[in-house]
Amino acid sequence: MAETYDLIITGATVVNHDGRGLRDLAIRNGRIAAIGDLKSAKAAELLDATGLHILPGVIDSQVHFREPGLEHKEDLETGSRAAVAGGVTAVFEMPNTKPLTTNAETLADKVRRARHRMFCDFAFFAGGTRDNVGDIPSLEKLEGSAGMKVFMGSSTSRSAGRRW
Repeated sequence: MAETYDLIITGATVVNHDGRGLRDLAIRNGRIAAIGDLKSAKAAELLDATGLHILPGVIDSQVHFREPGLEHKEDLETGSRAAVAGGVTAVFEMPNTKPLTTNAETLADKVRRARHRMFCDFAFFAGGTRDNVGDIPSLEKLEGSAGMKVFMGSSTSRSAGRRW
């Protein structure tokens, strides 16, 4: 019995880890369910993509959406909309916001703000400073954490303007 999908995209040049080639792509419940020769499969909708390319989404590992504190520049919603419009499917956002994302509370606040407002997958870097070195092992394991960004310059650290 033939597999059934919501959508089958036929005749596209698919570019992925296997290289580049003419393949069909099947979608079920909003996710890619199969890639290959799907002539015997059935779908509620067929889309002919002959002459077109299907590329994987991009992960942008350094974005500055500036929320909280600097939303007049950009926020999580508008930044993620722009990312998706450019083919970005996931972002890792930087911690230089106001306040800085340097503790569990500010990281949790960003995750809360992002839920149901961002249009792509997301994670947030926590900022490492000399004041939170002891917290780094736990910060990098929290929900929504992409890892640590170490503040070493005078532009973002609490000691801005202080000479070392």
